[in-house]
Amino acid sequence: SVPARVYYPVRKDAVSGLSQPRTLSPNVVAGIKKVFHLPISFDRMEKTGENVSECYENAPFIEGEHFPLILFNHGLYSCREENSFLCIELASHGYAVISVTHPLEASCAELDDGTVIFADKKVTAGRYQPFWKAYLELKRFEKMKGTDKELSDRFSELERLYCRRENDRIEEWVKDNEAALGYAKEHFSELIDFSKGIGAAGLSMGGNTSYRLCARNEEFACGVNIDGGLFGDYSEDILTKPFLQINCRANRNASVRAFLRHTEPVFGVIFRDMKHMGFSDMKHMMKSGNTMGRLSSGEMHENLCRCFLEFFDAYLKRVKAEPEIKSNDVITVTRYEAYL
Repeated sequence: SVPARVYYPVRKDAVSGLSQPRTLSPNVVAGIKKVFHLPISFDRMEKTGENVSECYENAPFIEGEHFPLILFNHGLYSCREENSFLCIELASHGYAVISVTHPLEASCAELDDGTVIFADKKVTAGRYQPFWKAYLELKRFEKMKGTDKELSDRFSELERLYCRRENDRIEEWVKDNEAALGYAKEHFSELIDFSKGIGAAGLSMGGNTSYRLCARNEEFACGVNIDGGLFGDYSEDILTKPFLQINCRANRNASVRAFLRHTEPVFGVIFRDMKHMGFSDMKHMMKSGNTMGRLSSGEMHENLCRCFLEFFDAYLKRVKAEPEIKSNDVITVTRYEAYL
């Protein structure tokens, strides 16, 4: 089973009396703590009220309205609630968002029948072999200088030497998305407008999945990768969809494949003072600059949501010809035209 959470626009007068669910359940908090050893307290979140979602459960669809669909993928060992702030923002601007869980590789997956599936690291055992050699080489690679082509070739070499299992797992995550999309077609035709294609998005390994979907599945119109290394053999692929590649500075080198071999515009966005995990809801729950980056959660939230909305408004909703994603004191934006 592939659990998913669906975010969608509703009318204000339709939510009276409906419950606002928890952002994180006790099981999900336990799963995150087990995997990442982060000091998150379910009791504290309940006491302060910060664990109340801004959504309403099972609100009625808006009759006669249909919204474009974005499939969102969490990162490895994270959860479908990972970027709820972003999914809520997208829904509030007229998108349906399905946040897909990847059981056994999520910190916690909860099924409707009460089954709870925690992360099983045996599933991805051997992702990096030998581990410490791979870790050190990849850390060196973060600081490597060169052209995007040189960096991409070096990343391919490191992947061949140390990360050969990563590609197999991406294919499994693609299958999870295809299952979620099939369910949506069958059950949510009164909610979703499929006519303009599907948007793909994700963080980390979920962002890599987004790239794979855009590269190889014609149903997807455009995609966004938040700070995910682009593992996999793309030597025969030419990306024919607009794409948005978002990174903290340390992880840009692992994503430069996005800027090569494409026929439509690709946008590269670098966030200042950010670290990998800071692009998720964790940024709002923890104040550690060493773990999340020193950029404030408010500035991260505002700029990430703006990038998403500008990009999807142009290439999925198609209400504007071009996204207005511009550099400011938080982000540096580069536009890459067709490159073959």
